[in-house]
Amino acid sequence: MRFSTQMMYQQNMRGITNSQAEWMKYGEQMSTGKRVVNPSDDPIAASQAVVLSQAQAQNSQYTLARTFATQKVSLEESVLSQVTTAIQNAQEKIVYASNGTLSDDDRASLATDIQGLRDQLLNLANTTDGNGRYIFAGYKTETAPFSEANGDYVGGTESIKQQVDASRSMVIGHTGDKIFDSITSNAVAEPDGSASETNLFAMLDSAIAALKTPVADSEADKETAAAALDKTNRGLKNSLNNVLTVRAELGTQLNELESLDSLGSGSRFRANAADERSG
Repeated sequence: MRFSTQMMYQQNMRGITNSQAEWMKYGEQMSTGKRVVNPSDDPIAASQAVVLSQAQAQNSQYTLARTFATQKVSLEESVLSQVTTAIQNAQEKIVYASNGTLSDDDRASLATDIQGLRDQLLNLANTTDGNGRYIFAGYKTETAPFSEANGDYVGGTESIKQQVDASRSMVIGHTGDKIFDSITSNAVAEPDGSASETNLFAMLDSAIAALKTPVADSEADKETAAAALDKTNRGLKNSLNNVLTVRAELGTQLNELESLDSLGSGSRFRANAADERSG
């Protein structure tokens, strides 16, 4: 078979063009450090790279979400640690106030002390974060969740939740009523079968009122005041138990967030390694 000069010329030009294309391809690969620069270089590898990129982006989003969740949960735990201490201090005051030998002046002084603890607890219940948002208000973060006047809860009804992994969401902001106006199912019952007080501030208000009432000249008043203090003491036990239950939940969440972060770091390492292999 004889080749014409034209055919030989065309064949040589195709060879030169192909060589130039290959040279440019290898040049791009060397400059970028990746084997797949354009999807046409390796369609399968390019498709895998897209999937890996999406997975890495999603993993990064969940990492940020967990960082935010950890900050929120840690703040709530820190505040509830202070709440725990304040309730325990109030319990000590109530036990001491139940001493039947105290004078009316002594009782009034204890009432002032307990009022100070009540004010402290109300301030803690109305704690704000670094952005001025109330942490125990649910989604009504712009308004104080507890009334300054009577301690009633006026915040949101839904706890704040955060998606921290593809298959896991968790509460990162409890509503205040779940903490300061709730008791657990195993709460100490009232001896007469009446309903237990659930509002922490109402419990303390009852004790404060009882201690401010002079009882030195009336046995009936002493008995009424003693009953009020006993009820407050039971209520504080129930309230403390509820706060400790919430804190245990927060501790579990912090451990889980740490575990998810460790898994996320491993996923990022594997994804980066796979990306380098496809590159």
